Amino acid sequence: MAAVTISADARQDPRRWWALGALVASMLVLGFDMTILNVALPTMAARLGASTGEQQWMADAYVVVFAALMLPAGLLGDRFGRRRMLMAGLGIFLAGSLLGTLADDVSLVVVARAVMGMGGALVMPLAMAVLPALFEPGERTRAVGIVSAASALGAPLGPIIGGWLLDHFWWGSIFLINIPMAAIGIAACLFLLPETRDPASPRVDAVSTALTAAGLGGLIFGIIEAPGRGWGDPLVLGTLAGGAVSLTALVLRERRMTRPMLDLPLLRDRAFFLNAMAATLVMFVLSGLMFVLPQYLQAILGNDAFGTGLRMLPMMGGLLVAAKGAEPVVRRFGARAVISGGLVVLAFAAILGSRTGIDSGYGFTALWLSVAGLGFGFAVVPSMDSALGALPVERAGSGSGLLMTVRQVGSALGIALLGSLLAAAYTDRLDTEGLPGPAADAAGDSVVAAHGIAERLGVPGLVASADSAYLAGMSLVLLVSGVAALVTALCVAALLPGRGPAGDGQKTADGGQGTVGGRQVTAEGGAVGDGRQ
Repeated sequence: MAAVTISADARQDPRRWWALGALVASMLVLGFDMTILNVALPTMAARLGASTGEQQWMADAYVVVFAALMLPAGLLGDRFGRRRMLMAGLGIFLAGSLLGTLADDVSLVVVARAVMGMGGALVMPLAMAVLPALFEPGERTRAVGIVSAASALGAPLGPIIGGWLLDHFWWGSIFLINIPMAAIGIAACLFLLPETRDPASPRVDAVSTALTAAGLGGLIFGIIEAPGRGWGDPLVLGTLAGGAVSLTALVLRERRMTRPMLDLPLLRDRAFFLNAMAATLVMFVLSGLMFVLPQYLQAILGNDAFGTGLRMLPMMGGLLVAAKGAEPVVRRFGARAVISGGLVVLAFAAILGSRTGIDSGYGFTALWLSVAGLGFGFAVVPSMDSALGALPVERAGSGSGLLMTVRQVGSALGIALLGSLLAAAYTDRLDTEGLPGPAADAAGDSVVAAHGIAERLGVPGLVASADSAYLAGMSLVLLVSGVAALVTALCVAALLPGRGPAGDGQKTADGGQGTVGGRQVTAEGGAVGDGRQ
């Protein structure tokens, strides 16, 4: 196997920190996009008449395409150059954002989000894939924290800027901010980022890519549609079964291939697997929380879009603090203790948030959001860094693509499962007695729609019922999230390898050795022995 193009000297080049700036600009774009859409969903639901299921699709169209194309995107970066593919991804993302500004119905928004997902699939894994080649293990923790903080910085700025745009312009303007940011990211990559590649990487497998898209798409479609159609509906059962069969066929196909696109042996490495699962669980909870929270802040607490963005800052502030402080804490206590501790903090915040009631007010929400942000940061930064540390440098694109794929699957499932849980609880508890049939059906679509119908028909009791029903659903979502985080914390504490410097297993770019999946390997990718003696 050919070694990566970049030399070991790159890890000592002072320009590596300028190169990190290019990655920061790229991640800012993705951070903006994630939270701008979430804060806009209540406005879009009102103006486009989108149901809860359609809102889930506007959010999940991006994530499903993102996850389906993540692995081939990593391989494209390995084979043709990570900088080149990163710039291409930003260009596609820019085009999708432009389409979003022109969209005038739900279907076009979903299409625009899917195009943006194609671009994001190139940006995310490749932005992370270059870090092991640019930074030594000690510096890499800091670099991962900076890149994670960049994404987090885009997250709080996105709702604020997007909220201001929604209050002053048409809803399509929320995509405008992505266009200059993507352009800046392209320019920064062009002038600051060194090119790295592995020409010996496997070719992109079109069949495996199609199986990934069909499998994830089928599962997500079935989960989103089940609350409205019923879990016994033939279409729901058929898509769920089709998705499961497609993913099974994907795994069987990849296991038979000499150079698979899905690097399954990495999943047999306990450290990589558990760190990846911890990061995935965090994304599962975060995406579900970001889906349910804006509707609570806007529809129930009565904030406008700009005010909603401001009121999400406590969580982002906690995440930024944790991202910056993760490195010294990991050095002091080890990654296992910090990851499991972060998950416990996250579980506590979610369970505390599940106690939110009609009269709780924003102060209580700000409290548990701040705690949740700290838990997110202390769990995701060291878990991502430790997982990246297990990747061979010359397979950084495909390996980080696998890591980002499982994370994005977590995001997609978070929106689908937790959103569907919310929709089912809301519909079950909503009292529409006395309303005409069409009005009752529309009120059951979302809490935003229920408020609009109550205002038009003069039914104040509907507002109280809708608010109570939505809070019951949100509390259930948070309780499930908290239990999932707690179970994951216990698994990490019990099963993750003991304390050691992050990245001990990372193969070096100058011929060093490390272990991956229990086998000792050199920087050129050759096995020299079995580490499990």
